[in-house]
Amino acid sequence: MGDRGTSNRSEVTDFILVGFRVRPELYILLFLLFLLVYAMILLGNVGMVAVILTDPRLNTPMYFFLGNLSFIDLFYSSVIAPKAMINFWSESKSISFAGCVTQLFLFALFIVAEGFLLAAMAYDRFIAICNPLLYSVQMSTRFCIQLVAGSYFCGCISSVLQTSLTFTLSFCASRAIDHFYCDTRPLQRISCSDLFIYRIISFSLSAIIILPTIIVILISYLYIVSTVLKIRSTEGRKKAFSTCSSHLGVVSVLYGAVFFMYLTPDRFPELSKVASLCYTLVTPMLNPLIYSLRNKDVKEALKKLLEKKNTIV
Repeated sequence: MGDRGTSNRSEVTDFILVGFRVRPELYILLFLLFLLVYAMILLGNVGMVAVILTDPRLNTPMYFFLGNLSFIDLFYSSVIAPKAMINFWSESKSISFAGCVTQLFLFALFIVAEGFLLAAMAYDRFIAICNPLLYSVQMSTRFCIQLVAGSYFCGCISSVLQTSLTFTLSFCASRAIDHFYCDTRPLQRISCSDLFIYRIISFSLSAIIILPTIIVILISYLYIVSTVLKIRSTEGRKKAFSTCSSHLGVVSVLYGAVFFMYLTPDRFPELSKVASLCYTLVTPMLNPLIYSLRNKDVKEALKKLLEKKNTIV
């Protein structure tokens, strides 16, 4: 049985990304929609990084984290969107075995890194509001770099484990992945391996990754809310909450979509695809908009950058 599984796995040189089960004439509409969203992701996140790098007023820990968030959003959407758009025009809709491994590895790396980075951003807001006098000491440049490096490191370790675990499975049932990119759940569906141990390990790994970040975010905001409620002036409360509202919006969209996808039963694959769209494309598109529209400093820096470009022209 083990030999047969190994043999079948060795024969798999590529997979077929089924994508969305819609009429062929709708592929053009989906392509244009993906193209529009991806263009907005590129424009928004590259613009956000450019604004943060060029304006000295934004040389603070919060914007250092925000710049890295834009970098992550830009790259993990780029792992998914171009291949999905190509497949709208492709007859075979195939992806090589190596391409599938790479796509899963990079996506897992960046999505996990984003979770840890959002936790670091919550901690940053906690220090800024609850211990403002110690902010510059506790959120030093060195510590901020360590937090960001730690986020990428955790993403890399998690991705290596998750990807290795997934591709030790035997794929002999089918080559057709019922999704628009390589992800663990659709790959499980086409595996002929015994998934009991795999699912236990995978669930444990997910819990180890997700729980610490959620706990840090929840505890940080419990302290933040407690501190803000003690502020007597309405203006002071409003200002304190405004610094956190953008971050809360991003956290809600990302974790809401992730939980919705992974809690959706396997018998509803189309719902999983819609949820996947939310955190692979919609979230990276919305993040720059949320932070630019809700943040006075970013709006002023963007206005200054545009005025400088107009002057040069």
